[in-house]
Amino acid sequence: MMKLIFSTESGADLPKEFIDDYQIYVAPMHVIMDDTDYPDGSIPVTDIYEYYDRTKQIPSTTSTNPQEYTELFEQIRKDEPDSTIIHIGYTSRASSSFQHATIAAKDFEDIYLIDALNVSGGLGSIVQYAAKLYESQPDIELEHLLEDIKQTVPKSRFSFVPGSLDFLRAGGRVSNAAYISASLLKIKPLIELIDGKLTSTKKYRGPMKQVVEKMFRDYVSKYNLDKDILYLLFSVGLDDTVKSRMEELAKEAGFVTIQWIQAGNVISTHAGPGGAGFAGLEK
Repeated sequence: MMKLIFSTESGADLPKEFIDDYQIYVAPMHVIMDDTDYPDGSIPVTDIYEYYDRTKQIPSTTSTNPQEYTELFEQIRKDEPDSTIIHIGYTSRASSSFQHATIAAKDFEDIYLIDALNVSGGLGSIVQYAAKLYESQPDIELEHLLEDIKQTVPKSRFSFVPGSLDFLRAGGRVSNAAYISASLLKIKPLIELIDGKLTSTKKYRGPMKQVVEKMFRDYVSKYNLDKDILYLLFSVGLDDTVKSRMEELAKEAGFVTIQWIQAGNVISTHAGPGGAGFAGLEK
């Protein structure tokens, strides 16, 4: 029976428990503040928020570089010499990380790369699906497993609303005029992955609790979701009452399992505090 190892980037925001339970290898993406490079996950998310409060700028973010992928694949080979590696990567249309993994993989055998065309919970949902599928069918043929994962990529649906537009403005993603108008009207943009690109597809008005209700109802009506599991995403700072309402909505809609996912350093750098989102797989 073949031994499979899955790898991905820190931008998948996978829970530590899942990483440990399924032996997932994670390559770090990076945030840069005050000329210091921090691997994603090496500092509290609140450090990023404090940096913004102090400088009114957001940190720079960088992808995993080819050398880091080489070191990751070498570590897997050392730990599991006879394993086959399946790397499920952060969308190539929003980061150079996947291209860097491709460069590094050329020096190794038995490595297969899949572009998830997604980020955060959207990417994480594909990694979790793949790892659980292999766990349930350890004798599955590699060709069939790879094809199944690839067919799952376009079924992953990720929607997210930032808590405020401050970080988007600081990162140059909205103009000052748009920022002022949206702030006055309490408008929050819905961010979705469309063909692998982060795209603002809709705008919601009102307090966050009201926004997540509208977003959820749009989300479940737009997509024919598998009810086995729904991922609820948040960035640090989201009010507990909003989180409670998100969970209530998911249960009322009939989702069997609900898993919370916290946005890590890289995602939080762009989403800012108090963001909320949903991720799941279509049938």
